[in-house]
Amino acid sequence: MKKKILNSSINFIKKHKNYNEEELEIIAYGLESIYLVITKAIIIFTLAYILGILKETLILLLTYNIIRTQAFGIHASRSIYCLISSILMFIGGAYLCIYLTLPLKIIMIISLMCNLLILMYAPADTHKRPLINERKRMKFKYKSITLAIIYTIIIFTIKDNAIINFLLIGMIEATIMILPITYKLF
Repeated sequence: MKKKILNSSINFIKKHKNYNEEELEIIAYGLESIYLVITKAIIIFTLAYILGILKETLILLLTYNIIRTQAFGIHASRSIYCLISSILMFIGGAYLCIYLTLPLKIIMIISLMCNLLILMYAPADTHKRPLINERKRMKFKYKSITLAIIYTIIIFTIKDNAIINFLLIGMIEATIMILPITYKLF
């Protein structure tokens, strides 16, 4: 199915625009990436809807991605691994957000550990997308730690357990993705 959609898209582009082979390869890569993101999102959101946790999954995805877009981190080597880990993180994480109640001391310790780890390891690049520009690296580090501090301040100032959990779990998941041990394990 994927190949059929991608091939018909490339053929359509070839008919209407004059690109060389290298440009077509880049376009094909981009189209494949879009296809994979959309299909994974459909699967995750459908599963969340069936389980009655669509709103929670969307909120967790948002809190996770706000930090992830600045801290970067590991990516799965295969699409199926990405799908499985995403289901575990966002469906499982949504359930944690709903049912988890932690003592304030534990929340404080976890929040501060995440801040420290983000300060130490963000941004975390990949082999395919290395961050070699030191100025950009520092910009992403600053933004990552600023977001983590904002999350922590919100966590410490509000009383809503659900919001605390969404921010905390989103920050934990984003932090896990930048740890050197995560890179070694996967």
